Amino acid sequence: MKLSRLTAAIVSSLATLSTSVLAQEATDSSTEEVVERIQVTGTNIRGVDMEGAQPLTILNAEDIAKSGATSLSDLMKTVSQARGGVGTFDTTQSGATSTATPAGQAAASLRGIGPSATLTLVNGRRIAASSFAAGTENFVDINSIPASAIERVEILATGASAIYGADAVAGVINYILKDNFDGLELNGSYENTTNSNDHGAINLQALWGTKVAEGNLTIFADYYDRKEAKATDFSQTRDPILTSSYSYLPKNTPNIYYFSEVDGLEIGAPNCATPYVTTEFGEEICAYYGNGDDWLETPLETFSGGLTFTREFDDVTWKTDLLVSHSSSTSYSTPAPINQVDDTEGPWAPVSALNVFNDDVRNGLLDRMYIDPFDTQSGQGLDGFRYDARFSDPRTIDIDTTAWRLVSEISGTWEQWNWASGITLSRSESEQVASAGVYNRYLYTAAVHGELCSNGGIASYDADVDSLSCAGGDLLPMYNPFATGDAANQDILARTQAMPTRDGESTVYGWDFKFDGELMEWGSDYIYLAAGAEIRREEITDTPSVDARARAENNYLVDVFGFGSSLSAADRTQWGVFAELLVPVTDQLDLSLAGRFDEYDDFGSTFNPKVGLTFRPLDSLILRGSWSTAFRAPSLTQAGVKLRTTRASFDCSANDEVADFYCEGEGAIRGNNVLELGNPKLRAEESESFSVGMAWSPAEQTHVTLDYWQFDHEDIVDTNMTGVLANAIGNASLRHCGVIPEGEQGISYEEDLCLVTDTSGLTIEEEGANLSEILDAWVAFDDPRYAELPLYRDHVLLLDNTGTQTLEGVDFNVTHDITLSGGTLEMGLSGTHYLTYERNKPGSDEIESLAGTFRYPETVATAELFWVTDDWYAGMYVYFTDSYMDETERLRGREIDELEAIGALDANGERDISSWTTVTFSAGYYLENADIRFTVDNLFDRDAPTAYGSARGFDAYNHDPYGTSYRVSLSYYFQ
Repeated sequence: MKLSRLTAAIVSSLATLSTSVLAQEATDSSTEEVVERIQVTGTNIRGVDMEGAQPLTILNAEDIAKSGATSLSDLMKTVSQARGGVGTFDTTQSGATSTATPAGQAAASLRGIGPSATLTLVNGRRIAASSFAAGTENFVDINSIPASAIERVEILATGASAIYGADAVAGVINYILKDNFDGLELNGSYENTTNSNDHGAINLQALWGTKVAEGNLTIFADYYDRKEAKATDFSQTRDPILTSSYSYLPKNTPNIYYFSEVDGLEIGAPNCATPYVTTEFGEEICAYYGNGDDWLETPLETFSGGLTFTREFDDVTWKTDLLVSHSSSTSYSTPAPINQVDDTEGPWAPVSALNVFNDDVRNGLLDRMYIDPFDTQSGQGLDGFRYDARFSDPRTIDIDTTAWRLVSEISGTWEQWNWASGITLSRSESEQVASAGVYNRYLYTAAVHGELCSNGGIASYDADVDSLSCAGGDLLPMYNPFATGDAANQDILARTQAMPTRDGESTVYGWDFKFDGELMEWGSDYIYLAAGAEIRREEITDTPSVDARARAENNYLVDVFGFGSSLSAADRTQWGVFAELLVPVTDQLDLSLAGRFDEYDDFGSTFNPKVGLTFRPLDSLILRGSWSTAFRAPSLTQAGVKLRTTRASFDCSANDEVADFYCEGEGAIRGNNVLELGNPKLRAEESESFSVGMAWSPAEQTHVTLDYWQFDHEDIVDTNMTGVLANAIGNASLRHCGVIPEGEQGISYEEDLCLVTDTSGLTIEEEGANLSEILDAWVAFDDPRYAELPLYRDHVLLLDNTGTQTLEGVDFNVTHDITLSGGTLEMGLSGTHYLTYERNKPGSDEIESLAGTFRYPETVATAELFWVTDDWYAGMYVYFTDSYMDETERLRGREIDELEAIGALDANGERDISSWTTVTFSAGYYLENADIRFTVDNLFDRDAPTAYGSARGFDAYNHDPYGTSYRVSLSYYFQ
């Protein structure tokens, strides 16, 4: 067995791809040449020599095997166009809330623009998006596509809506399935880190093909099982990145809230389970660090498989492919904060909670504390104090996803025309349940106040006799949040646990018809035409259980602490027509023209053209360029969100007034609970792209490509809390004290803020109010810890077309092979360099440059060197990620002080995250009926560069802290 070229993917994008494949087939005593007319990603014209006409990257099955990737998400991390930025994600970013990546799922994004701006295809047709969005951004879960089924991956990193319609803003990733296989192939692999903890994963694959019913049947199956990996498993993430990066909300033992302290400071619990931390205010508190509950990889188990069947009937070919997958995963997030019933900070505890301490400790606390009256849910008046805490158990979310996709196509020829028509049915269904760490806010509060009944109800209070009673149950003892190691106490807490659920379904129905062929003679060649039509129906629902929904009748309070969810339902019908021309203007110059018109029943219509030129001045040189427009339809989740409970961040550095009123003038990132509403009036995001490049082959074994590209992306859909805060400064209709009334939008301030006025007697809700004077009056009235306008909860934000971005860069590829006796030395260098990446800051017209800033390295590159023989290969990949600025300007003041103390900042108060270079060793040996492969990632055990701007201490989008890991794989072939 001769090894296929390691650099086939790169060479393909370097102008060695031909859209004609010649298959030699022996017939009788002669050899007849049979031509299979194939189609490549980026064009609907088949069988035409478009060598080097577009910057297409192809990864074949051998490339995939050599990379050591056991999933498509691992594979896409090796593609430079998918590296950098925050677009591509996997389970490292998963979490328990509706803003996070659903556990076990992953998406690929080109140019860092986002997965919803990258069109994902399987065999050239769409696949249903995940029913659970990442935030409100729908994406295709590439983990649902079995790696064992992939014959090759074709990547076109340029706008392609003129060919494919919606979502191809940054480009297209097309996963091509295996078919026409004959025999049986079995593969097993095992991977793990060299860390002392077990992070093992096994992958079992099977591929079988045979002739059946006068056609070819290919069946594939894939099983993957991965263990978890926690931050505490690795030396780099075991400890907090900064001692000042703590939370005031500890688990296991609460702090006594600073409003309960005579001198205004917070008191750490006397039985704190961890050493006290001294705050910037001089407090000794029991602090919390999130790394102790950070899962870098969640446990994941997937079963997937499918089949392809192809049969020819005279001039017609029938092809059907089926994909089915099921995944089970568990996501963990930091333990949920505990608030009052109305979600105000600092829940109340009766003074009797201090009885857990001995008399000396208890009396010492009482000497330092205010004990105040408060009312319980039952109307009972108690004396007590407030505390700061979170629950002990991390929020644990179990998720099961089942996805299937069926495509059936007939194709054939009529005279000189090729034609094809197919139907697509694709569905993704997910079920989510909170199995631990989520508690009912009413039952928990009742338990702390001694009002929880054994039947799960809340006791009634009779003021006349000053007594509590339970209907159909017994009154339970009070739950004491300060007690530790008490089984009976923990049993009471367990009675308040909730298990909210979330069910989602996403479906795509589609039909398409297209044809292509020779339109007319043109000189010594032909003008080629492709055209067609498509109809598509998309539906999505995301339905949480009632206890996970924010409801107007309940003042938008979710029944549980710490479980955000969305309620959404939407559907749309779309139809489109498209055409494409290839005109050989001269023997050296080709002109390609394409256009597509799409009509949507929700946001309207759009037309997107594309123009391309290819010039061959020499046989060894191709010059190419293209211009096109593209669009992304608002995702169904964005159009159909009825009410989504989540957290939104606002950027104090984006707007000076926002910083002054809400951040004490600091440029920090703040977060708040919000309610997000869908917007049926959303416009489509639009993009204009331009690229120009060359492919040069100065020698048979030397290939060079260089491509400049540019994207102008407008009307980006997002919520914009920074912008709403900025607008609210001058727009009184967006300012509300307390809960925002149903049907209105804007910012929610603490209700007591309306007790103060400016010098004209106006409250913050009134037009013309002077917010600076109101802030001064509030500080004098309340003496708050932070001199800023006090935000409440559940700001109501409407999704909107909020922003623009422009990015440009250069892709480069160089390969050179040296043939020696006994083998071939293969060398390659490929990468992407961002020249600019600019976007407007949320809530501001100011343009910020992202290239070289946090999470946006200017350059990513891969070098490779392999020795290849007929029987074995060995070599290495070198992955390079450029340095970029840390996000220190958005840290809290106490964190900046610590960085200055340890000398981590330069004279401008900034720092760079170091570049990162890792080496992957890969080797394989071929036996008569078997392959053995061995891969070592991060061969030299390089730590991830330190990133203080991330709570994890490293940038999970561009680096990982796993150190050296290895994979061993064995394949056996039955012939």
